[in-house]
Amino acid sequence: MTLIAYAFAVVLVAAGIYHFVNPRFYYSIIPHWMPKAAANAAGGLAEIVIGLAMLWPATRVYGLYAAAALMILFLPIHVVDLQRPRPVIGSKAVAAGRLLLQFVLIGWLYWEARRA
Repeated sequence: MTLIAYAFAVVLVAAGIYHFVNPRFYYSIIPHWMPKAAANAAGGLAEIVIGLAMLWPATRVYGLYAAAALMILFLPIHVVDLQRPRPVIGSKAVAAGRLLLQFVLIGWLYWEARRA
């Protein structure tokens, strides 16, 4: 696993913890039709577990595939944000960039898993 993948795993764990430290930060990006507290907790827990799985050698490959799957699950949230008149985080250009980054992350995580 590359150094960037290790860093991404640490970022996932930190972001997951932050879901519980400051849940309101994430509430604004969660679509209105989703239960905010449950979606936030599920996302945070998933990020922590997947990030730790990526760091543990015995579960690394599963963690990498799970991280790619998580990025796929997060795609609709980024699409919804891009469709808003005013995206939650940044401008339309930033929202479009985040959506494109999701596809890059998915491909890269899959590549990392295949070579791990």
